[in-house]
Amino acid sequence: MARFGLLLSMVVALASLSGTARAADMVRDYADPGVCADQRFLGKISHRFRHQVTHVPNLPDVGIVAFHDIHQHRYNQTSEQWPIGRRYCGATVELSDGKSRSIWYLIEEGMGFASIGDNVEFCVSGFDRWNVYNGRCRVLR
Repeated sequence: MARFGLLLSMVVALASLSGTARAADMVRDYADPGVCADQRFLGKISHRFRHQVTHVPNLPDVGIVAFHDIHQHRYNQTSEQWPIGRRYCGATVELSDGKSRSIWYLIEEGMGFASIGDNVEFCVSGFDRWNVYNGRCRVLR
């Protein structure tokens, strides 16, 4: 019974945090094109890219050194038809081997873990070995 009570209190705490995050998200100005350059998202991409090249066979052992030419090329605002706001961004990344590659990424509003924060999906040209984002990162373009 004590476990059930603990579990219930954790669910209530997460639900209240989710509400807080949503309220904070509503205050943020998603129409600002500078969101694509937010260091929170770029840092998350760099960290996940490093994990990807370490764990996917036959990918070169490189990391992202810098982002250049960051831009937003599409924004689907939250509406009744589109309940999740999505921001499609693109950039050029400089890798630790000295080469530059195109990167496309998607920021989904309020779709982080347990609906707290935002989710980021990304695809670096030539590094989608398993075609998760279709050929040549088509899904995120």
